[in-house]
Amino acid sequence: MTPPPAHAPSTPLSGPQKALQKLGLLRPIDLALHLPLRYEDETRITRLGDARDGEVVQIEGVVTSCEVRVRGQRQLLVTLDDGSETCQLRFFSFYPSQQKALAVGQRIRARGEIKGGFGGLQMMHPTFKAATGALPTALTPVYPTAAALPQAYLRRAVLGGLERADLAETVPIDSLAVDVRALAWSLRKALTFLHLPAPDVALATLQDPNHPAWQRLKFEELLAQQLSQLQAKRERERLRAPELRVLREQPQAGAPLHEQLLGALPFRLTAAQRRVSEEIMRDLARPVPMHRLLQGDVGSGKTVVAALAAAICIAAGHQCALMAPTEILAEQHFRKLIGWLEPLGVKTAWLTGSQKTKERRETLALIASGEANLVVGTHAVIQDKVAFRNLALAIIDEQHRFGVAQRLALRSKLTEAEQEPHLLMMTATPIPRTLAMSYYADLDVSTIDELPPGRTPIVTKVVSEARRDEVIERISAQLAQGRQVYWVCPLIEESEALDLTDATQTHAQLSETLRGAGGAGLQVGLLHSRMPAAEKKAVMALFTSGAMGVLVSTTVIEVGVDVPNASLMVIEHAERFGLSQLHQLRGRVGRGANASACVLMYSTGDAPRLGDTARERLKAMVETSDGFEIARRDLEIRGPGEFLGARQSGAALLRFADLVADAPLLERARRLAPLMLDQQPDLAARHVARWLGGKAQYLKA
Repeated sequence: MTPPPAHAPSTPLSGPQKALQKLGLLRPIDLALHLPLRYEDETRITRLGDARDGEVVQIEGVVTSCEVRVRGQRQLLVTLDDGSETCQLRFFSFYPSQQKALAVGQRIRARGEIKGGFGGLQMMHPTFKAATGALPTALTPVYPTAAALPQAYLRRAVLGGLERADLAETVPIDSLAVDVRALAWSLRKALTFLHLPAPDVALATLQDPNHPAWQRLKFEELLAQQLSQLQAKRERERLRAPELRVLREQPQAGAPLHEQLLGALPFRLTAAQRRVSEEIMRDLARPVPMHRLLQGDVGSGKTVVAALAAAICIAAGHQCALMAPTEILAEQHFRKLIGWLEPLGVKTAWLTGSQKTKERRETLALIASGEANLVVGTHAVIQDKVAFRNLALAIIDEQHRFGVAQRLALRSKLTEAEQEPHLLMMTATPIPRTLAMSYYADLDVSTIDELPPGRTPIVTKVVSEARRDEVIERISAQLAQGRQVYWVCPLIEESEALDLTDATQTHAQLSETLRGAGGAGLQVGLLHSRMPAAEKKAVMALFTSGAMGVLVSTTVIEVGVDVPNASLMVIEHAERFGLSQLHQLRGRVGRGANASACVLMYSTGDAPRLGDTARERLKAMVETSDGFEIARRDLEIRGPGEFLGARQSGAALLRFADLVADAPLLERARRLAPLMLDQQPDLAARHVARWLGGKAQYLKA
């Protein structure tokens, strides 16, 4: 019996129906695309006398005993006899209904892992059911589920969805000049194969990612994503934005503001910085909203490119807003931009959530009147009470740290009717090519692919926590040379869940050890996200000025902090950090002329060695300092989640395709998408609706 379709809101939903909604299984096609997590072989019975230790088998027999015992904890013990041997079924969690179904004399089938021992054969928490009817003729699918949604109910729902779903062809294989001949199977054939495998299909075949069934599903999914991205980009090109042109026809007004800024800088732009600045300048001059991602490795000079874009906007008579994810990073930008732009007559305002009421009120008035040409701050910039007079350019740093709703809120701040601000997003996490082609296909991407001259190479070392004393000796040597040191910890306070040395404890230990080693006047600072803003600001000021020798910090210093005299970074419990985050942290040193080092100190705890994933991350850090290579390896190790951040908003847009393994399919989908939109828009719309439903909104911000 197929479960009924979703009820109207006035009709109360049952527990399983609510669970289906929670899983997003609202339409027949959603159910049809809800693929098995694994398969169980219930097609045959194994005699207990033939079962091997550790083997997962299905057995059938008669219950000869069923009792509840208390041995340390309450448990249900059931003995099953199949005529060749007996097996004890052990349950530590059970209900009266299960106890009744396992009453003496009942004939049942149980499936689980056989374990041998002195007490005979055992199964721990097997699945079981009454031994009635013929055995299944095919493997039994097991689906991803939720609480209150039994597998039997979900199987019926999925098969019902498969019957009702519109699976008519939406990929015009024959009518468009794109090579998709390898996609030999139809969508219906592929789904039927995976939901209802034939009796002779091997488990390895069902799990083979290169099987025609999987290839068809992956291609359709990638095509839907490409279509949605391209639609979003084309829709945005129909919107209007202020034309921020560089006015050169009035020589009496002097050089344009951005050229004045270039002339005042104490350094020359790299060729890559000049190239991306010209790309941004061309975008700003167009009457459609810029939607550009500026990517560049740690220390490549993205901030000065953002300042040049801001100067073009301000010179055209409009306001610019720059938003950063943390107050420390926002303040770093604020200090740089004031130093560069205020001497040129630009009024810059500072806005964060920690400001006092009077200061905040005065800042809001400056923004509303338009007197503040440039507004720098945290997420406070997009709050409802912030009203701009004529915002035309929004710059978001470390864009992956902001959610879709936050980006949309910033874009909505332009007060001119039917216009949007230009949007420049920056990231120090380079985007691998396959990600740029998929999740970021709706963006124009500018890449700063060279570092400014004078940056010193950073030597990266991996050491065990057992060598902690040696590391502290290295710190003393650096301090004796007048250098400064970062020590990064993953936690603020002790955690019962993770036995990690916390920042507070490390700060106390380092203060005592380093001062006892002859540095009586040494300042060891502590910085973490729970500190009041004024206290964080004071600590950073001491470290930036050089008055503080060692800064013990959590990852709040991951981005933006620029102290050229800092030449050593120690990252404690480095095995707990992601590869991208390790690279960001390492980028805080090597910013001056002194030789710099990054020590990745790991702890194996009770384990004899590092896990494979952690070892791969640390190995990559030692082997390369190229952010693009780091990004490529991170994608291989961890998948796209590391890069996407809030763009997913908790809803993964790719369920089946693998951006690394399926790059050829992605390339085909990328070529087919514009042809479909141009030549068969109705098919394209049906295809996107089938695969993405309401999720397409996540691609539009």
